[in-house]
Amino acid sequence: MSVRRLADDDVQPASFAFSEAMAAEAKKWIAKYPKGRQQSAVIPLLMLAQEQEGWVSERAIETVADMLGMPYIRALEVATFYTQFQLKPVGSRAHIQVCGTTPCMLRGSEELIDLCKRRIHPDPFHLNEEGTLSWEEVECQGACVNAPMVMIFKDTYEDLTAERLAVIIDCFEAGRAHEIRPGPQIDRVYSAPVGGLTTLAEEITVPSASIEIEEVAKEPAVSEEGSLSDEDRPQGLARPDQPDDLKLISGVGPKIETLLNGLGIWTFAQIAGWSAAERQWVDGYLKFKGRIERDDWVRQADVLASGGEDEYVRVFGKKPR
Repeated sequence: MSVRRLADDDVQPASFAFSEAMAAEAKKWIAKYPKGRQQSAVIPLLMLAQEQEGWVSERAIETVADMLGMPYIRALEVATFYTQFQLKPVGSRAHIQVCGTTPCMLRGSEELIDLCKRRIHPDPFHLNEEGTLSWEEVECQGACVNAPMVMIFKDTYEDLTAERLAVIIDCFEAGRAHEIRPGPQIDRVYSAPVGGLTTLAEEITVPSASIEIEEVAKEPAVSEEGSLSDEDRPQGLARPDQPDDLKLISGVGPKIETLLNGLGIWTFAQIAGWSAAERQWVDGYLKFKGRIERDDWVRQADVLASGGEDEYVRVFGKKPR
């Protein structure tokens, strides 16, 4: 990590004070932390100072430390450690942080750096003649998919060419930053593929949850024995407002309950009323090979329908699953 030092005394202001708006914002940040932990707000308050002045001066650091009741050295440690804090005056209209990490370098960040050297100053952290622009090379800023990119204050500008960055610099220098839209500078939505979606581009229609049972009945039910006759299929119902929890029946789990619901089976009373032919139809549909009879679904359902879980415990001597 490079050595980070405060600016020379000749550029340090004699004092610092938050504006009325920034002071109110600082109070909000301090209030976010419990009593005795207000020093945790040091980073947000230093960021507010930088947002107000463009950089963090020694007086600003001391002011933040006083507000939080912390030693100056602790606040200085924070300000000099994190590279997000500018310790020297930067361009009044734009400080351009050019990402030089591998993805951006492979996509042309060196051309962006060369442009900054020509347009602003040969060396980073130096102001142009008017004092309006400055630049630096930084490490990854998290927009690798949209490389190369730069950050100007809080906004990122991505998918850049040297020509496009020159236009952006011109707008900031002329005080027309509002004319530039942050984010990708090409035909891309955030980090979506260039040119739009190439998969999942078709609209998918999701069936309504209130599908009629007659529509479900159109699907053929097939077992290992072949096609099942719909003449023996139990009568289905539309989903009631409060369907029974069929998983209370021993032998019925979440997957089986979903399959039964798909047949229009929602209540214990329906299962309790199945005839032998209907039980055989469902057994074949679910490929159970006699499981419905073995687990005695009909009796379990009849007990649950008539007396609920308490009656189930009385009859079977155990709680339902």
